[in-house]
Amino acid sequence: MRNSITLMNFKLLILLIFVSLTSCVKSASTEQKIEKEIIDTMEKSTKTLEELDTPIFWAEGHPRTLRRESWTLEVTGACENPTTFTWQDLMDMPKTVSDARLSSVTRWSVKGDWGGVKVSEILERVGAKESVKYVRFWSHDLIYDTSIPIDIALKERTLVAWEFNGNYLTEDYGGPIRGFVPYLWGYKSAKSIVKIELMEYYIPGYWEKRGYTDKGLIEPGPMRDVNDDFEMKQIPPGEVKGFIEE
Repeated sequence: MRNSITLMNFKLLILLIFVSLTSCVKSASTEQKIEKEIIDTMEKSTKTLEELDTPIFWAEGHPRTLRRESWTLEVTGACENPTTFTWQDLMDMPKTVSDARLSSVTRWSVKGDWGGVKVSEILERVGAKESVKYVRFWSHDLIYDTSIPIDIALKERTLVAWEFNGNYLTEDYGGPIRGFVPYLWGYKSAKSIVKIELMEYYIPGYWEKRGYTDKGLIEPGPMRDVNDDFEMKQIPPGEVKGFIEE
């Protein structure tokens, strides 16, 4: 009987050791998986728009090489002090970094740290009048334009942006400076802007005249996540802050 108990204890001990070793292997495997996911996420969070293979699209045709050092931004319209800001003027303003997404109406979205100056800061400097209802962006050569409501323009993450993940924006992606409005479809984030017009009334812009909605509200549905190798996901309505779990 004693030998039988001893044998049972021995078998139990062997079983416990096996279970323990199996758990350790699983834990190590899980830990390695988590570590890989963290590294992948960190690498993607430092990539440029080019490295993420973000789509390039210019409705009015791709611009020539643009020189940021000589770039200017004219702010005019319903304001007390119409001003033309140089590139250095913008660099000297308080910088804001918005961890947010640019979401195209063609159903792709890219997330990163967009750096620039708040539109609200620019409006304060020129003394925007209380009568302003819309902020109108003009791209280089004054071909492309689009307008956003003043309440959207004054939001925390609405920027005149010049960088993504710490890198200057190239001409492909709207550099030297572009509008960044994560609350609305991407066509409201005009590229390579040279002028901001403070409006007391609304005027349809380039794409709005061609059938896009005036409000530019982001609608629910499928969306390709550029940061996740363009995997197709689902989004709720409004600013894209995350995806719906399947």
